[in-house]
Amino acid sequence: MKMSMRTAGLALFLVLPCVASCGGDAEVAQAATPASQPVAVPSAAPVPGMHVDSILPPEEEERRFREGLAEPSGLEGGAASREALVRGFVRAVERADTAAVRRMIVSRAEFAYLYYPSTEFTRPPRRMSPALLWFLTMQESEKGIGRLFARRAGKPLGYLSSRCAPEPRVEGANRLWDRCTVTVRLGGAPKEERLFSTIIERQGRFKFVSYQNEY
Repeated sequence: MKMSMRTAGLALFLVLPCVASCGGDAEVAQAATPASQPVAVPSAAPVPGMHVDSILPPEEEERRFREGLAEPSGLEGGAASREALVRGFVRAVERADTAAVRRMIVSRAEFAYLYYPSTEFTRPPRRMSPALLWFLTMQESEKGIGRLFARRAGKPLGYLSSRCAPEPRVEGANRLWDRCTVTVRLGGAPKEERLFSTIIERQGRFKFVSYQNEY
């Protein structure tokens, strides 16, 4: 029963910040629900503020997505190194600390002002509105972190090391580390696992862009 309640809480942790800050927007969630009920992220159809084939110019899409958000001067929280970020994430999973996990991923404001403007998704052929990209990224994050916590939270992971691609992707002021894995020992031989997706590095701070993983 304890684990099922933890999983229900995880379904809320990525959605609630947007519910609190987005007002009438519904890029990620339609409405706040009681903490005892898991939140179903809408995925079958577009939601208000999210356009698949938008007739709006890109500048207007960005303006609408940023509406009500304070522009951050840089990444807030996170860690001062990639290794420190990964170790902090592992500790958070071991302690079932959802608040710590939430602090390590980019906020909607950071996504809007710091991450999105320089991504390949602002240009053809992969162009995507910020609202849609945010929705898809958070949807995969919620799935990944929920499954990881359901299987691994509250017990030692046996962390040994981590590694990412040899070189980061450089997009504007951002350095993006992909293909990240961690090596853990769970009662046997070391095993390499993908527990999260891209890490963003900006001005000496590191945070996760997505918690999409192999689970």
